[in-house]
Amino acid sequence: MSPRHSAASGNPWALPAGSARPRRLRTTPAMRRLVAETRLNPADLVLPMFVKEGIDAPVPLQSMPGVEQHTLDSLVKAAREAVDAGVGGLMIFGVPAQRDETGSGATDPDGILNIALRRLRDELGDDTVLMSDLCLDEFTSHGHCGVLDSQGRVDNDATLQRYAEMAIAHAEAGVHLVGPSGMMDGQVGVIRRALDEAGHTDVGILAYAVKYASAAYGPFREAVESALDGDRRTYQQDSANRTDALRELRLDLAEGADLVMVKPALPYLDILRDVREVSDVPVAAYQVSGEMAMIEAAGANGWIDRDAMVLESLTSIKRAGAQIILTYYATEVARHLQGA
Repeated sequence: MSPRHSAASGNPWALPAGSARPRRLRTTPAMRRLVAETRLNPADLVLPMFVKEGIDAPVPLQSMPGVEQHTLDSLVKAAREAVDAGVGGLMIFGVPAQRDETGSGATDPDGILNIALRRLRDELGDDTVLMSDLCLDEFTSHGHCGVLDSQGRVDNDATLQRYAEMAIAHAEAGVHLVGPSGMMDGQVGVIRRALDEAGHTDVGILAYAVKYASAAYGPFREAVESALDGDRRTYQQDSANRTDALRELRLDLAEGADLVMVKPALPYLDILRDVREVSDVPVAAYQVSGEMAMIEAAGANGWIDRDAMVLESLTSIKRAGAQIILTYYATEVARHLQGA
């Protein structure tokens, strides 16, 4: 018998002895785990959370199954559960009962977001990394991320003043990282200067360096009860552009960003890889509400294996270059990874 046919007698198509067989490294779950190039870890994950003023019980979100608008008490309970599961951090969004043109609730020490941040820091201390969404859209009556001028346009520089004030309020409430997400020009530099001058030199900045104007934010607007009429295309990035993302990244790095983020994640994995190759600070990505909603809807209809898709999507984000992933699945996936 010739060497060519030694592997399978009588099969003229059998591979010759000594042929490469990559499938050897896929034979068992244990083998696949051993040779995996990308690994998720609970500490990689950050859980976004919503806290709403004036409710007595958590409010489930229809478009984001499993996600709730929390009361202060349920927020602390869910935060503790996430930390105990090994989740690396928490990103907190506030939903106020009242809003106005300048988003005054964002800087009010007795506003819902600042109260929640103080409560979490008191309860959790340094057991987790407490992060705040530093943006005005949840607090403004018009739903934009900044102050409007006389013509109804977002005034970049007037908004920077509000961001500086908001950063100080969050720092005084106990955050470890502020997350400016409004995409105003110069926001990182202004926030860094404001924090330093107020003595909060240890508070870091997770810069939303690359945030696209995306259709994938729809369910989030339910979560924060957004008042927005229109869109944010004059300040968030155009999905057609790639070079623009690296320009924004370099500006944020030069202004003092401690970490940088790409948002959304899955539609922009190419951008995430570009950012990872340039950035000399840790890189995060946000698996946004619409990404979650698509997985949940397809899973509920039996079109996909929901649990497998959750892990596959997060692995792809990690593989593309994210060291940190903001995901509404953080606690669930952390428990899975821990075998709980």
